[in-house]
This record gives sequence, structure tokens and C-alpha cells, in this order.
Amino acid sequence: MDVIVAGDRAELLAARAALGVGGASGGSQAGGGTLALVPTMGALHEGHRSLIRLARERADHVAVSVFVNPLQFGPHEDFSRYPRTFDADLAVCAAEGAGLVFAPAAGQMYLPDRQVGVSSGQMGTVAEGAFRPGHFDGVLTIVLKLFNLVQPDVAVFGQKDAQQLAMIRRMVADLDVPVTIVGAPTVREPDGLALSSRNRYLSPADRVTALALSAALREGARHTRPKDILHAAHAVLDEAARADPPLLLDYLSLVDPATFTAVADDHRGEAVLAVAAKVGATRLIDNAVLTLSS
Repeated sequence: MDVIVAGDRAELLAARAALGVGGASGGSQAGGGTLALVPTMGALHEGHRSLIRLARERADHVAVSVFVNPLQFGPHEDFSRYPRTFDADLAVCAAEGAGLVFAPAAGQMYLPDRQVGVSSGQMGTVAEGAFRPGHFDGVLTIVLKLFNLVQPDVAVFGQKDAQQLAMIRRMVADLDVPVTIVGAPTVREPDGLALSSRNRYLSPADRVTALALSAALREGARHTRPKDILHAAHAVLDEAARADPPLLLDYLSLVDPATFTAVADDHRGEAVLAVAAKVGATRLIDNAVLTLSS
């Protein structure tokens, strides 16, 4: 399948017309086909493929954005070395049936004197936000800009970035953004490691240690009380901290899926067990959605 590549607003408008997508008020309401957006930073893998497949189920046409967003990287993070594999990404999009790839340059997305962005509020300062100040401001700003430019009816995000997904849902609700947000299950490699573009940085020894993240989630999921869940998961991570190379834990949190604040000891219902750690030079995140009962 041929994929239309757009790099700016004018090319996006032309691409939407070529696909027969409706106007800004919504595809079906405007009498055209509906459009689903899969926002990515490129370096596409099987997890991204699953998002595109789900997007195809939810709309008539699929757009994939490929943009490594500088706003969501801190000063000592891996923006400069983040993998950029556009030709391979384009082939993935074509193989999975995406009709449009939006791949803007940074200058197309941000004015040199940019001043206004989206604030992630209190929710953006906990869990992942506590270790990456300003990260979610950058995420929400680029997502809102993509929504404004691409004008999708539906947007699909992976559950692996659970806090990001929760915050995008909150932004859409708080700001009355007319986009339906769909979450997709985390895709894992056969050994349990959550798929990530950053996995390519792991050495064979790093990878063995990194498996402690998913192992800790599985061990925690065997329990139903918050204290027991965290104790069991920490035991796995503590052992990995003594491995060679060691796992350096940033956080392990059991949180409310809507607010990402820590759940109470007597919490019942859904919760997210979230973990972030560094192995070698690579920082990884993972999570599991649990149901807590008495």
C-alpha cells in the first residue's frame, strides 16, 4: 500500500483530501472517512505495529506521526542518540496499512520563540514526572499540537506508557478535545521484556538484568493487598540490584490508574503497578494493571 508522507500543515491538508477524510469537526460528521492517529517517535517495532492494527479497526484511515519531540527530553537524557530509522518506519507503516505518515521537522512544530505550552499539573509531578521534571508538559504539548494539525477522530496509545496514557485522557477531558483516546495492551518479547525502541541499546548482559522489571510485576501480581504486592515486587528488584550489571531502581509504585497517586493500604479495585529503572546506560519503564480485592 502506498503511504502519503506529509511534513507540514499544507501537505497534511492535501493528504487528508487525498484520503477522503472529513473536516476538522470530525470525519464521519463531515461526510468523509474517519481518521485514527498513532503518535510515535519512530524506531517502530512490533508494539507500534499493534497500535496501527488497532487504529485500523477504529477508523477508515490511519495516520502515523514520526517525530522525536525535544520538549519531552531532559538536559541529560538521550534525545541526541534516540534511534531515528525513518526509511524502516515508513516500510512498517506501509506494511500495516497506514495511509498517511506525518513526519515534520522540529522547525515545523515549534516556533523559535515558542512561549505557550500545556501544563501537566500536579499529575505530571508524581511517579515518572518526579524523575523527569517537565517531561509530561512536553508530551501533552506535542500531543495537542498533533491533534490540532492531523485532526483525528481517534488516537491510539500504548498501555506501556501508562501514566502518559492517563494524562492524555485527562487533557482531552479537561480541554474538551474532540478526539477519542484508545489504549492498547503492552506488547512483550518472548522473554517478557516490554517492547521499547530503547531495547536496542541493551547489551546481552544488560538484557538479562532488565528482565527483572517484568519479573517483579509478575511477582507482585500474585498478591492482592498493596503491602504484599510492593514487598514481593521489591524482592525481585533488590536481587537484580546485586546483579552484574546492576539494576538501578528509580521507583516502584502502586497507583490509582486515573491520578497516578499512591493507593491506600485498603484500596480495592483497579491499580497500576509501575516501575522505572536504569540498566547500564538505558532507562526502561514497565507496568501492570492489577485488580485488588480483600
